[in-house]
Amino acid sequence: MRLRAKDKITLSSLTLMSAAMLLVAGCSNGSSMSSTIPANTPTGPAFVVGTDAPMASVTSFMVQLQSVNAIDANGNSVPLISGTPTVDFARYNGLQTLLDLNNVPVGTYTSVTVTLGSSAPLSYLNMPMTGAPTIQTVPATLTSQTATVTLAHPIVVANGGAPVGLHMDFNLAKSIQVDANNQITGTVTPTFTMDGVGVDDSGAYVDEYTSAVVSVDASGQSFVVQGTHGDQITVSVSGQTEWDGDASLSSLTTSSIVQISGKLDKVAGTLDADEVEILSQQGFYASGQVTYVTPASGTATSFDLYVRGLLPTTTGLTLGQLATVDLTGTEKFSIYWMHDALTQFLFNSSGLMPGQDVAVGGPASGAANAQSVSVHRVVLRNWGFNGTVVPGSEDSGNNTFQMKVDGFAGVLIPSSVTVHIGGDAEFRDGWTGFGNIADNAKVRVVGVLLKDPMTGNPVLVGHYVDSEN
Repeated sequence: MRLRAKDKITLSSLTLMSAAMLLVAGCSNGSSMSSTIPANTPTGPAFVVGTDAPMASVTSFMVQLQSVNAIDANGNSVPLISGTPTVDFARYNGLQTLLDLNNVPVGTYTSVTVTLGSSAPLSYLNMPMTGAPTIQTVPATLTSQTATVTLAHPIVVANGGAPVGLHMDFNLAKSIQVDANNQITGTVTPTFTMDGVGVDDSGAYVDEYTSAVVSVDASGQSFVVQGTHGDQITVSVSGQTEWDGDASLSSLTTSSIVQISGKLDKVAGTLDADEVEILSQQGFYASGQVTYVTPASGTATSFDLYVRGLLPTTTGLTLGQLATVDLTGTEKFSIYWMHDALTQFLFNSSGLMPGQDVAVGGPASGAANAQSVSVHRVVLRNWGFNGTVVPGSEDSGNNTFQMKVDGFAGVLIPSSVTVHIGGDAEFRDGWTGFGNIADNAKVRVVGVLLKDPMTGNPVLVGHYVDSEN
């Protein structure tokens, strides 16, 4: 049964995040909630898929979760987290990411209570008139720390049943308050769009899950990965699984860091992979958005990366800060989900530009100094770009339109972007096709940002198209 509660609500919505959602890359002191379940207690699988919507220039919003408890109709309370993890709610945008999969006690949970920490650093991108952007951090104040919400559709966990879960979209633009001059005040009222999902629902599809390989079972066509929060998940592959960069199951080692797309298996509780990309074969990776490229045109010798994801966290890089990635010309460039020879033409050291979301991989020793990072791989990835349709730019014959980008990426991309919508693109949030795209419509396009090799202009190839009206 699909649980559906897709309504925009404020702080109380946070309480719908079941256990593992809280254990995002960049969190601390988190552990699997399964350790809190008494022996012999019947349990069932529950998962959380997360995303968020951006706000102009905001790079990070970190808040501590002191407790999250699910409550049944009899008032029995079940803790959904262990420890007090700190979560960055600005990490995702339009991409659906598996935040965790755990067994929770069987039952019907009708309400949830959450308690948040009182302090929450808020970081934003400072754009100077000339030179590279910098990161600025200000303290944020939450309008409330504790809230209880009654769920319109109870979370029903069944013993031996198919996994049930929650799709959560955090909206930074509606959460972070600004004054009359559009300056950030520091006051935050967290606002979410929530949607309960089953494994076959589109809202449960995992667009990206980045993790380290723990073991490989070649005969069983599977491998085990471990995310940044420590939990391990088995990934199943098949003849239909696409491997980027001519990789295969035999390419994986315990030094591999991978990005996976797929969906949860109804019976086995594994992640069935549609696509696998090896981000690193040497035990280190970092991901985030390009904020500055040197030189601005021609073959790049370095670029600044705003670090949103990091494995391991013990290098010289820091989540939420900038790192300078040096390029020697020997790096392997690729595009997630694109496998033909055209990839090298579309994305290489001359195709880097601010606003792109990339992952870099290489030896951990090369990341000891955040001012000079050496890597062997650079992978262009999907990202959500919010903006407004430029009037008169819609071309249904070629499935293209122009978009003025706003949000965090809009600070980095001052010009309009040409958007190409392929035949396999998925329209969401009430939109059904290209005909929904109209003058001045608010839209989010999730896809890869490319530099046109002929003109140098930004081009966005869309994978998802979301209505933001």
